[in-house]
Amino acid sequence: MEQKIDIEYQSKIDLARLPQHIAIIMDGNGRWAKEQGKHRIFGHKNGVKAVREVTEGCAEIGVKYLTLYAFSTENWNRPKTEVSALMELLFLTIGKEIKTLQKNNIRLNVIGHIHNLPASNQKALAEVMEATKNNTRMTLTLALSYGSREEICEATRKMAQAYKDGKMNLEEINQTNFSNYLYTQQMPDPELMIRTSGEHRISNFLLWQMAYTELYFTEKFWPAFEKNDLYKAIFEYQHRERRFGMTSEQINESLNNTSQQ
Repeated sequence: MEQKIDIEYQSKIDLARLPQHIAIIMDGNGRWAKEQGKHRIFGHKNGVKAVREVTEGCAEIGVKYLTLYAFSTENWNRPKTEVSALMELLFLTIGKEIKTLQKNNIRLNVIGHIHNLPASNQKALAEVMEATKNNTRMTLTLALSYGSREEICEATRKMAQAYKDGKMNLEEINQTNFSNYLYTQQMPDPELMIRTSGEHRISNFLLWQMAYTELYFTEKFWPAFEKNDLYKAIFEYQHRERRFGMTSEQINESLNNTSQQ
């Protein structure tokens, strides 16, 4: 029965109106593990399967950018044993997944304070990013040691320095130029953000970039999230009216004018 639902949602998706960029907050690994009577790291290990499933699902239908909130700046405050286990899991996963990335023509990108990661993780990430840099089917971005408020502060400092050095005037301090100082400068803002586990917040994730992003929340814990759940989120996204501050009438008029050209 579940498989029929999967096929149904995939077949209903309009491939001509896919979100170019999907961002996901992968939440609920620990709670999922607790339900299984296991330790939290068991949930993180099973969360890797969901990463593979969703990455393949996005690539298969033509999504160009997928950003996963893998480890926040606040996550460093978790118990040291859990953080160490997460870093080890990250290192092992990266090594195993490079063949999958190459096979599917997917480029790996990373945003965040990467210098805070263990040296072995930094090295592994750098090697995979270098090996996949020419892949063109999709860009998979991992937000690691990432915090959006710090990203915005960092961008502000860089822009202020550019002004101080005479490389920018006041008129050039605008939204477009500010976006060029963010970690995500080489990708479009996400059109769809998915958060699992039933939480309804964005937890310091892409605050600037998600000004007009459609938010989708599901009760499912991340390790239980599958392709059919991804397709369901995209299906719902495609049935929302995105007005960007305009009225429904203005949107319809604009669409009509576009279709007549």
